[in-house]
Amino acid sequence: MATTACERHADHGAVVVSTVQSTNPSARSGGGLLPADDDTSRRVLRDALAQGLVRFDANGQIEPGLAERWIVIDEGGSFIFRLREAKWNDGSPVTAEQVVPILRRLVSPHSGNPLAPFLTAIDEIVVMTPQVIEIRLSRPRPDLLKLFAQPEMAIVDRGRRGTGPFRIIRAGPPPLLRPIPDPRRIEPEDDATPAPEEDVRLIAETPARAILRFAGGRSDLLLGGRFETWPLLDAVRINQAAIRVDPAAGLFGLSIVRRDGFLADPANRQALSAAFDRATMLAAVAPNWEAADRLLPDTLDSDAPPQIPGWALLNLDERRSGARARVAAWGQPVRLRIALPQGPGANLLYGQIGATLLAIGITPERVALDDPADLRLIDAVAPYDSARWYLATACAPCGEAAMAAIEQARLAPTLAERGSAIAAADAAINADTPFIPLARPLRWSLTTPRLRQFQTNSRAWHPLNRLRAITN
Repeated sequence: MATTACERHADHGAVVVSTVQSTNPSARSGGGLLPADDDTSRRVLRDALAQGLVRFDANGQIEPGLAERWIVIDEGGSFIFRLREAKWNDGSPVTAEQVVPILRRLVSPHSGNPLAPFLTAIDEIVVMTPQVIEIRLSRPRPDLLKLFAQPEMAIVDRGRRGTGPFRIIRAGPPPLLRPIPDPRRIEPEDDATPAPEEDVRLIAETPARAILRFAGGRSDLLLGGRFETWPLLDAVRINQAAIRVDPAAGLFGLSIVRRDGFLADPANRQALSAAFDRATMLAAVAPNWEAADRLLPDTLDSDAPPQIPGWALLNLDERRSGARARVAAWGQPVRLRIALPQGPGANLLYGQIGATLLAIGITPERVALDDPADLRLIDAVAPYDSARWYLATACAPCGEAAMAAIEQARLAPTLAERGSAIAAADAAINADTPFIPLARPLRWSLTTPRLRQFQTNSRAWHPLNRLRAITN
């Protein structure tokens, strides 16, 4: 019988971390169909070996990264960063002249960076002194630091060098990572040599292998748990205290990717969204999974509360009766292809989706996540707290009026005008219905008491240098 998390792992030796490797080839190859956070393995390793100007701490809050401090001037129109005394992993010093071209590439619309569409307010990135960088904005963006803390914004030069907080001391597989001593935290008389307990052995593996490794007492942490892998926990004996669910903010629902036939009419799209019994659907996959019936989780930077769908006040029987009537009125068979990831949680979800569609007269067909489809699952954690991310991510595609409203919000020259434009865009998208919200993203980890700094957070992000109190 497997031991439980609280019965093992004395605090000695390297921390063993399993990261769940995506089963979807688009995520492993960096394809653009999936949300940026789909491949945990790749993102965790990048965050460990390279950092941006800022980064996230254990609570998902901003802390210094390559920049030791920063100021915001011109009413949010300019961010000035002072670089700390850092070195590349070959020992050469890091300068602003080297960092600025890297940042320019990362924010370029041609970079392939999934965050680039949300960085269009950046007008210039310039070198002020050998250690000072200024980022000038055409429009104020108070949420800029949260975007710059994402692993996708880590500073990696053309020689694929980073600045830590870790370096690889044994290539593996699996690689063994060792902290790079931080001179800001080391007194001259201190021993800067990391202890063995500060090392991290990073293993990328399938969800089943990662869960079995943890259940067998051979790892300290599993990162990257999602809804599709949650049911795997039922097959092993895991102490409930070891299961940590993040209060992740983001989108989980079905994007209406084809707007022809039955789905060409927004009233039909709204009827389809109304037909789902979200509480029952989610309970079939995981207990206490929080449902969502609207696009925005909160007001965020909008001038108005989140738009509520018109069907929200109807009971389920009324909603499904209306949906059946619209399908029947269509006058010909309706078949919808549903694109979902692999995994037992996705199987359970499809069972619920399929049963709902059949109940209103629609024939469902399941397809792979990156295959041609009519409805495709979006499961993404929000990288920052702006309503524009939710609206733009859900609007893929949407109608001309909704697209124009989102563009107006993006180009708004002041925060007041932006808030008003976002509220208008939320209303336009609520009427257009390009997306069927179902829940908040489900993100979970397995952890032992050894990792005293581990904290759940809304970013669902857990840096390797913030797992234990002694780690740099």
